[in-house]
Parts: sequence; structure tokens; C-alpha cells
Amino acid sequence: MTLLINLAGLLLMVGIVWWFWLSKSTTQSQNVSDQGTTIVVADGVYSPATLRAKAGETLTLHFDRRDPSPCAEQVVFHGLDVSEFLETGTITTVTLNNPPAGEYRFTCQMQMYQGRLIVS
Repeated sequence: MTLLINLAGLLLMVGIVWWFWLSKSTTQSQNVSDQGTTIVVADGVYSPATLRAKAGETLTLHFDRRDPSPCAEQVVFHGLDVSEFLETGTITTVTLNNPPAGEYRFTCQMQMYQGRLIVS
């Protein structure tokens, strides 16, 4: 009986790792436009997950949160000291003022949703 419980727990852990980190390994990439770019927050991922932008420009990002999960309620831009709470069913605008060149991760507060902002 203990063996079955341990096996079930191990399978659950493998499933969680696969769902959040391995299942969506195809990277969608999008250039940030002058009018802004919409990022959909749903099913455990940001879509697109990779954003590209030019250094020295103000970036306008529109987050469309469709996932009611508590994990999806905040987006955090690591290295830029920017975070914003996202309301379910509405579009939240996040403005990044002239980020310097570099690669920045953006995640939920628990870092299960993962995205990258590449500024060059």
C-alpha cells in the first residue's frame, strides 16, 4: 500500500513538472509593436512567451488574464522592479519605461508561469 502511495506521488510530481515546464516547449516569439502587445494568460502559460523589443523605447504590454488560478494574479518582471496585479477577465496594461538592453524573465509570483523579454 505504501508503495502505491509513493508511486502515485511520484507520478503527480512528474505530471506537474511536465505541465509547467516541459509541455509547452515550443517557444512563441513576438516583437513588441508601437501600439503595444497583448499577452494572454491562460492554461498555465503566457502566450506569446517570448517578447522582443528595441532598447530605449517605452514598451506597452497588455495582459489578458483568462486563467482564474491564484497563481496568475500577478506578473513580475525580474531585473526591472516592475510588478502588476492582473484582474480575471480584463486587460491590464503594464508600461516599461525604456528598459536597458538585456534579457528579463517575467513570471507569476510563484514563478510557475514563465516568459522572457529580450531587449536589444
